[in-house]
Amino acid sequence: MMDVRVALFDVFGTVVDWRSGIASDARHWFAAHAPDRVDLDPFEFADRWRARYQPSMQPIRDGTRGFTALDVLHRENLVELLSELDLDADDEAVDALNAAWHALPPWPDSVAGLAAIRQLMPVAPLSNGNVSLLLNMARNAGLPWDTILGAQVVRAYKPTPESYLRTAELLDLEPGRCLMVAAHNDDLAAAQACGLRTAFVRRPLEHGPDGADPGPTGDWDIVVRDLVELGAVLAQTRRS
Repeated sequence: MMDVRVALFDVFGTVVDWRSGIASDARHWFAAHAPDRVDLDPFEFADRWRARYQPSMQPIRDGTRGFTALDVLHRENLVELLSELDLDADDEAVDALNAAWHALPPWPDSVAGLAAIRQLMPVAPLSNGNVSLLLNMARNAGLPWDTILGAQVVRAYKPTPESYLRTAELLDLEPGRCLMVAAHNDDLAAAQACGLRTAFVRRPLEHGPDGADPGPTGDWDIVVRDLVELGAVLAQTRRS
């Protein structure tokens, strides 16, 4: 770990709490646009919207669709979900709800943890989010990124190898000098296969109090409870 020169972060679920954020905005949206629909559960809505996330990117990974920003994919998925739920909304209302992804709340440890790690090395997102989404999210949540990286920059969605290797290339670093930080084993497995170092962050509440918590399933370089602990581990590594 002494050779690591940059920490790269998955964002949705690792740094920010997408489920609570989307559910909060959905609750207000339902009150304004579907006040009579008492059957609507904002957390279930968030889960169903998020469930379309990976499938919507697969045609781009397969090469059957040109690169399309995540904001566009999120909006397409939202329109489909609203139709399934028999909810009518004009373009302005759809855009307003889609913007919820730009203002997701950080986990309680995220800002302090990133700030501590940033004292040791640059920190940046390696996310499937597009640049404007990640930039707006950072300003809303106070995330102290040194730069914004991710799918739109390298024109590839995780977990394709290009998403990790092109990011390292942009930073003029060998993959082994990059630390991929995530709460998702598949993300870390793909990064590890490309030669990146790996840190697993536990986020047992990502899918809610009743959601699955798989825990670390790979041979990751570091496993921590949160980003504050990751900062402490990296600082100790520097002192060793």
